[in-house]
Amino acid sequence: MRQELGYKEKSGQFTKFGQWYADRVQDTQYRDAPWCDMFLAWAADKAGVSDYVGEFAWTPSHAAWFIQKDAWSQRPEPGALVFFDWRGGKSYKGIDHVGVVERVAGKKIHTIEANVDRVWLKRKTRETDKVVGYGIPRLVKAKADEEEIRSTEQPFVSPPRTQTGHGSPFDILGTPPALLAVMVLTTIILSLRVTRRRGTHRRLVWPWLGRRPSSAPDIQRVPSPRNPFAGEGAAKGAERKPARPQPRPAPSQPAPSKPARPQPAKAQGAAPARPARPRVPAGSGSAAEHAPRRRRPYDEG
Repeated sequence: MRQELGYKEKSGQFTKFGQWYADRVQDTQYRDAPWCDMFLAWAADKAGVSDYVGEFAWTPSHAAWFIQKDAWSQRPEPGALVFFDWRGGKSYKGIDHVGVVERVAGKKIHTIEANVDRVWLKRKTRETDKVVGYGIPRLVKAKADEEEIRSTEQPFVSPPRTQTGHGSPFDILGTPPALLAVMVLTTIILSLRVTRRRGTHRRLVWPWLGRRPSSAPDIQRVPSPRNPFAGEGAAKGAERKPARPQPRPAPSQPAPSKPARPQPAKAQGAAPARPARPRVPAGSGSAAEHAPRRRRPYDEG
């Protein structure tokens, strides 16, 4: 950079730094453009530090790059890029000019600048009232080294396995459709188990298996002396139909009285029937006089 001190642009604002940048970006308009920042890009490329200095032709974009890299400062230091706004603004959008800080002396900075005094590459001594900020290439390099160290601390990743043409039939078990089928089957089995525990599951009777014998014990019925075959019919009826419960009579109603059974006729030769005694109305005579006399077992008829 110092070897280029005293360089002067040619007619039409042509410079070798503008020509280099135009060839770099494949745009001819930079051959005769303002060349303060293109000179810094050329010098950084020659020194092999373009990754930390940047390559720009427009100074506001160059300052924004340092801000993005978190390498922007308000304190000067040797090797820093100093950005100026001749109107005294403090925003990077108003930057007009850029140079390199060679050394700092109190409140003044000594710089090397291109395209200064319109045509020269020369040293300048500047006040800091027109300075917007400083881009620090040292911080850009530190950030890059830190990211490189972090990248080496990543765990080793094994290379992907090469798949052969012969696949196993069990490979389908790890596919999403197979996993979905397993989940559905598990849900159905669990629902059947829960339903059976609650007692709502009904066992199906297959028609080709026939009827199962009843687990209820056979009812033994004693035949009646009047109808000795009633037991067999009742037993068969019990097999066909279940016994219906008999309704219980209401406790408040009295049981119906049985009708009087007719007396069979007496055979010939038996003792004559005793004449019926007349009823005596109540209130006539004494009770002892009209009361019927009970027959004792040893009295004669």
